[in-house]
Amino acid sequence: MSQAASGAIRGGSFVLEGVGALDSSRIVTPEDFTEEQRMIAQMTEDFVAKEIAPHDEEIEKLDYELTVRKLRVAGELGLLGADVPEEYGGLGLDKVSSTLINERLAKTSSFALSVGAHVGIGTLPIVYFGTPEQKRKYLPDLASGRRLAAYCLTEPSSGSDAQGAKTTAALSDDGAYYVLNGSKQFITNAGFADVFIVYAKVDGEKFSTFIVERGMSGVSVGPEEKKMGIKGSSTCPLILEDVKVPAENLLWEVGRGHLIAFNILNIGRFKLAAGTLGACKMTIAISAKYANERQQFGRPISSFPLIGKKLADMNVRTYALESMVYRTAGLFDEGLAQLGADGADSGQTAAKAIAEYQIECSINKVFGSEALDFVADEGVQIHGGYGYIQEYAVERIYRDSRINRIFEGTNEINRLLIPGTLVKRGLKGELPLLQQAMALQAELMEPIPSRSFEGTLEQEAHLLTMARRIFLMVGAQAVQRYQTRLEQEQELLAQLADMIIAIYAMESALLRTRKRIDRSGEEKAGLAIAMTTVFVHEQFARIEGAAKEALAALAEGDVLRTQLSILKKLARMAPVNLTALKRRIAAEVVSGERYSV
Repeated sequence: MSQAASGAIRGGSFVLEGVGALDSSRIVTPEDFTEEQRMIAQMTEDFVAKEIAPHDEEIEKLDYELTVRKLRVAGELGLLGADVPEEYGGLGLDKVSSTLINERLAKTSSFALSVGAHVGIGTLPIVYFGTPEQKRKYLPDLASGRRLAAYCLTEPSSGSDAQGAKTTAALSDDGAYYVLNGSKQFITNAGFADVFIVYAKVDGEKFSTFIVERGMSGVSVGPEEKKMGIKGSSTCPLILEDVKVPAENLLWEVGRGHLIAFNILNIGRFKLAAGTLGACKMTIAISAKYANERQQFGRPISSFPLIGKKLADMNVRTYALESMVYRTAGLFDEGLAQLGADGADSGQTAAKAIAEYQIECSINKVFGSEALDFVADEGVQIHGGYGYIQEYAVERIYRDSRINRIFEGTNEINRLLIPGTLVKRGLKGELPLLQQAMALQAELMEPIPSRSFEGTLEQEAHLLTMARRIFLMVGAQAVQRYQTRLEQEQELLAQLADMIIAIYAMESALLRTRKRIDRSGEEKAGLAIAMTTVFVHEQFARIEGAAKEALAALAEGDVLRTQLSILKKLARMAPVNLTALKRRIAAEVVSGERYSV
């Protein structure tokens, strides 16, 4: 049974329901953190300050021994066992708490990647899909850091096409072990990992997953890759030559490897977004401090409006990202709440629960990685020539950020997955997507009355509703024209994906701010109101642009003119003074020298 059947919010439903249909009390926001969660965040910050920051340069030079030693310290503190059940030596924390850890670790750059690969894609396959025996054997050591993990999916000839892997696994005649042969590429933590989650095809066709130990005969690791960024993390090829893996080290079942891979990647995408959030906040703080200290023309550059605009834009995108990340963490907590640690069907149950929010995971990954690229780029620009010098932290942030658009499925692949998954859910009847699209077609032929808005964020809520209608209108036209061939129209799918991403981001920011207004009043929520107003208006303009481009590819002549006329009515909005709002936001960032909410 799907987790959503028990009353949880359905994955992808945000494109259908009006803002008023989702009670803001149902979403998790940073303002909802419990005292225990704040203590976990503080403990992580203390660990970073005491254990990692003093050794930053050494770690960046790829000191295996130091990295492993610090990973074990993190394990002793419980930072590696947040997602591991207590009965297997972990803390069994909720996803909001583990997300706070991921976000706070982002300040450690390459070390954060080493942690992330271990606790996420390296350990979670066993947490969610392992047998009780596998969990007892591996999880206590992985949670404590006594053993470290790596995830081995990518191959020299298969990246995004994971099922095109050539690594093979053959069961021995006596059924005691599988013989693995092949190689994996770009494996994070490979230089020092003890446990490898390896994907291989049984009998050359059944995509399956195995727990491989470093000490097994035939396992070897190639040389370190020389990378553009994240230089302090280990990235090596893994080579498997007639490796005899005990049959009990098969993870879940033969032929189920694709379900493990895709669902663990969903979690990985979400965790990546949490990391980009932490990096965005760090970059804002670094840039605001530098802007206050750097004098030009007799005054700090932070006093110049164009520098302030950059800081405001950085802060606004980070506010939206933060709203999305913790909203999604709350969805996972709700969806995974029914899972037990064991049980014959625990893997299948976990797969369904994780898959429920695969659209949201891809959205977080794409938005977060691109938000960080934007923030890092603006951070370098604020630093001017100094931003290009390695002595300044923003230079490394800029280099390190680039990999995030490639990790965990490229952003191009994720853009194809977002609308593709949504359409499949509609066709299966899991979401009333087609029904709402059909109902909208008739409604769009009626006149759309002009409206005036007086209440706080009233127009922004209306724009969100119109954004959904624009998406449904364009999406319906796309499905009607291409039907099963839609997956071949990648440019069109990417435009639909951008609309979906913007809708989720807009709604997340809007719901969070409404919740803040309900809790503390408009005056105290003033900065959040300003950021939400800016974000919604700018995103709505992007949605309109994407819709125009998509409609022009779908129709021509009178049909196109009619559709563009309808779009113009749906996109009608009263402009607001974004310049004034951004100056207010910039003033808060400059005075606080940090990400401001």
